[in-house]
Amino acid sequence: MNVFENLESEVRSYSRSWPVVFDTAHGSRMTDVNGRSYLDFFAGAGALNYGHNPAVLQKPLIDYLTRGGVTHGLDMMTVAKAEFLQTFQELVLAPRGLDYKVQFPGPTGSNTVESALKLARKVTGREAVINFTNAFHGMTLGALSVTGNSMKRGGAGIPLVHATPMPYDNYFDGTVPDFMWLEALLGDSGSGLNEPAAVIVETVQGEGGINPARIEWLQGLSDLCRRHGILLIVDDVQMGVGRTGPFFSFEIAGIQPDIVCLSKSISGYGLPMALTLIKPEHDVWGPGEHNGTFRGFNPAFVTATAALRHFWADDALERSTLAKGERVATALGELAAVSQAVELTPKGRGLARGLSFEQPELAAKTCAAAFERGLLMETAGPSDEVMKIMPALTITDAELDEGLALVADSVRAVTEGVSS
Repeated sequence: MNVFENLESEVRSYSRSWPVVFDTAHGSRMTDVNGRSYLDFFAGAGALNYGHNPAVLQKPLIDYLTRGGVTHGLDMMTVAKAEFLQTFQELVLAPRGLDYKVQFPGPTGSNTVESALKLARKVTGREAVINFTNAFHGMTLGALSVTGNSMKRGGAGIPLVHATPMPYDNYFDGTVPDFMWLEALLGDSGSGLNEPAAVIVETVQGEGGINPARIEWLQGLSDLCRRHGILLIVDDVQMGVGRTGPFFSFEIAGIQPDIVCLSKSISGYGLPMALTLIKPEHDVWGPGEHNGTFRGFNPAFVTATAALRHFWADDALERSTLAKGERVATALGELAAVSQAVELTPKGRGLARGLSFEQPELAAKTCAAAFERGLLMETAGPSDEVMKIMPALTITDAELDEGLALVADSVRAVTEGVSS
């Protein structure tokens, strides 16, 4: 591993928690160069909802490459892009009654967030954006300005402006009415709040600690935006593409955001790809006004199309994800119920689950214990106090049971004997 320590920047992070060299990966397992297999409850931070190297996507990708299909296309019209757009319309947008234009920004989550913020400001002629406590939207300057984590914000090196944080759902443990502060500021000409162009929100905060917003809170937010002429942006980069059950995480609330940000698992294969979905009346871009060299990565269009056709032609994956999510919730609830020395709090929705530790340092210790046992998990939350469980949606029942047993063993190993 000296090559990594000698040549790779100190900014590397996951390799510090999992200090092995990985070589192959299939389904829900990764294998290191020594042949040890690890069960994956990480799923590429949400970029591998269908697991590693799914065969139903691998073959179309290989066929496309071997026939000489276009790889780099900027925003040129290609067969691969046309097939993706048509399939996305037929299998995702139309069945849900959604009317969006599809923008291909640069191929990352930060890229789609940046384009959404820029477009909202162009549409409204306003500068300010409302974001929420513990939000995470990316590492570029615009995305960082609406991100809550102080460590990540500090890395910007300059003031992050034109964004105002508001309390996320349950920030005050239910003691304050929803949106009381925001409604008061919007209605008070002396509040000093600049009129917002948009509100950006995650329906379930991932990096912020696996915090799910209630359905009524999301509906209330949508109504507030509509009444005040504010665009609603839903960042579905990590929680979209089935992570919470439905294809879009906001479907559960029956709302239709003005702009939707997708990336991570939209390609289906871990290939870089992002979408910004825009209500047609807001598609006011001039040609080339927002672009990116790799916004037309055609191999990702190929795997994305195959993924939609295989996994989203019916509701089988959604139902399976919800059922598996309930199994994880039950297992975490049982751990919390029997824990005496340490207070544990289960959190999440679908297959985005977490276990919050009253003593934050124990979450990282539990993930380290899990790694020793052959299980990959990461932490989340402002103090890294949440053990985060995000397996592939396609994980088998047997693998899920195996992983949950390892989770329970790791939690017990870390918490037994700890004084409260």
